[in-house]
Amino acid sequence: QWQLVESGGGLVQPGGSLRLSCAASGFTLDYYAIGWFRQAPGKEREGVSCISGSGGSTDYADSVKGRFTISRDNAKNTVYLQMNSLKPEDTAVYYCAASDRLYYSDCVLEDKPYDDWGQGTQVTVSS
Repeated sequence: QWQLVESGGGLVQPGGSLRLSCAASGFTLDYYAIGWFRQAPGKEREGVSCISGSGGSTDYADSVKGRFTISRDNAKNTVYLQMNSLKPEDTAVYYCAASDRLYYSDCVLEDKPYDDWGQGTQVTVSS
């Protein structure tokens, strides 16, 4: 079955860290751009980070630059989002999404090119 599955969310104190994983099953992630998005209650979904199919290009929302790092391990068919120095405003449901409609060297933080989405994982940053 063709799907993306996020994991690694949870409750963490401000200043803490989490690593989210986005694992693909039923298909190979190698040539897909992967984006991480989040949606907080009452807010629109926003792009957090993305990585190109080649892995050579990444992008980050201004709000997470310097704190989050995206990476991919094609051998494990998984993309990761390392989140450090977490803040209460990072609280949201985090989704990963895959796109084969972008150039191999590109990724974008807009959700339109991403056709396949996981079900999300909750991240709560609170003391």
